[in-house]
Amino acid sequence: MTLSIRPIDPVSRPFFGGEASGIDITQPLTSEQASEIERGMDEFGVMVFHDQHFTDEAQMTFSRNFGELELATNNLRDSKEQRLGAHIADISNLDANNNVLARENRRRLFSLGTRLWHSDSSFKVVPAKYSLLSARIIPSKGGNTEFADMRAAYDALDEETKGQCEGLVCEHSQLFSRAQIGFGDFTDEERRQFAPVHQRLIRRHPSTGRKSLYLASHAGMIVGWPIPEARAFLRDLNEYATQRQFVYSHQWKQFDLVVWDNQATMHRSRPFDATQVRDMHRTTVTGSRSTMAEAV
Repeated sequence: MTLSIRPIDPVSRPFFGGEASGIDITQPLTSEQASEIERGMDEFGVMVFHDQHFTDEAQMTFSRNFGELELATNNLRDSKEQRLGAHIADISNLDANNNVLARENRRRLFSLGTRLWHSDSSFKVVPAKYSLLSARIIPSKGGNTEFADMRAAYDALDEETKGQCEGLVCEHSQLFSRAQIGFGDFTDEERRQFAPVHQRLIRRHPSTGRKSLYLASHAGMIVGWPIPEARAFLRDLNEYATQRQFVYSHQWKQFDLVVWDNQATMHRSRPFDATQVRDMHRTTVTGSRSTMAEAV
């Protein structure tokens, strides 16, 4: 069968967010099908596949069409609590026995940082390429994921601000993003693990060549700038880049798989009734290089 992609918002230009159909992605893909999906990602930034009943193994197999998988080691999972495999990030509110996490649970509190706008793994030297999130169980309402098109946000910037942003380098760290929600319960080992890394503020997409803003709640400093000035500047940019005209809000259905390009988007999760189960499994495809190695 042939892949078909329908723009979610058919009047937006350029298109942002596509609804894909025509192939069963839980089964092995041909090389042409994988290439079609990559071309769709280059255009739309976010792709939604409905009614895809994944096992974790099938999700990993599908994800590997697009590169190597990251180890899911960045969400404070205690080995005694681990439910899923090494390459599956547990984006759920469940413990190892599939019980809903208590309100004061450390992993739950850490995960609330995903409600801030961010790009996955921007706090790593080589950040993420694609994230692939599979909805296994969803709550009765809430829990949407919002995506912001950082390509369109860059294109719409005035020339003076573009000039200000060119060449700037930011420090990204989960220590900073979690501090914004009051979470500081880190071990010494975690503080070393989450030490800041440098990322360009303007990046160029490796496939399309399009420029975009590279923002995230993990970014807390601009190299060479006073910290208050840098944080005020980054806050203004984040507010600008997440205006309604740049944002798609995905309302989850069970068995949706949503794929997004971290090289072109930011995203955040939205609140839901924490007494209900929300079980989401994420695979993450690593990028090919640091943004510091990109030619801009």
